[in-house]
Amino acid sequence: MRLGVALAQAGCLADPASVRSAAAGAEQVGYSSIWVVDRVSDPDSVLDPITVLAYAAAVTDRVRLGTSVLVAPWYQPVLLARSLASLDLLSDGRLTIGLGLGASPEEYKAVGVPHAERGRRLEEALDVLDAAWAAAPDPRDRPPVLLAGTSADGLDRVARRADGWNPQGVPVDRLGALWTTVRHLAVSHGRDPDGLELVVRANVTLSDEPLPPGRPSYHGTVDQVADDLRATRAAGAHEVILGLDGDHCLHEVLEYFAALAEAIDLTG
Repeated sequence: MRLGVALAQAGCLADPASVRSAAAGAEQVGYSSIWVVDRVSDPDSVLDPITVLAYAAAVTDRVRLGTSVLVAPWYQPVLLARSLASLDLLSDGRLTIGLGLGASPEEYKAVGVPHAERGRRLEEALDVLDAAWAAAPDPRDRPPVLLAGTSADGLDRVARRADGWNPQGVPVDRLGALWTTVRHLAVSHGRDPDGLELVVRANVTLSDEPLPPGRPSYHGTVDQVADDLRATRAAGAHEVILGLDGDHCLHEVLEYFAALAEAIDLTG
């Protein structure tokens, strides 16, 4: 199972030095990927995701760059396709595109997009991305596209249209069953389920003392979270993206991620 990390992008980490240090540090340590989120509720403290990835691409050479996730319905599809194609080109093909619907009606209102149209707009964005890469000189090299849905329609969309599933907020004990559902749906749509990847975003909240039974997934001590990460691997995950809840300084973030990476055996 590969291990990726959320990139410096928000709060006290929303500055050039943090982005540079986090991106270069992740590559140097050996993480497989770095990822950004998409937020408009507080634009002064959350940097634009595509801009951040472009900046990170310029200071790295090998680590993959991913969005987890872009809220596709907020964007004009042709312009989104251009931005993503440019980013993939300028990063030498290191981009993974994670798309989702978002969860906040208030953010839809802020960007002037009807919340009720989110499903249709996501399908339209996927259509345009498919067309854009089909017209490229070598469409075989298009970036993988992950989708983040967890509803029945969302899981079916993953099975029909995506290269993988990128859930977050799903309890570890439900992850395996939902992943099996996606795989079965892929077969029903005439697709090879082994061609799909499960890339889980784990939003971690660490505590000094063990939390009692019934704790949320990825909450607790380093050892408790490491147990959850092992269970995530057992559920079929190909990659886990470590995100850290709260507004931490860069040193704390890198220290916590290193402790989690050390606590789990990624070779088994």
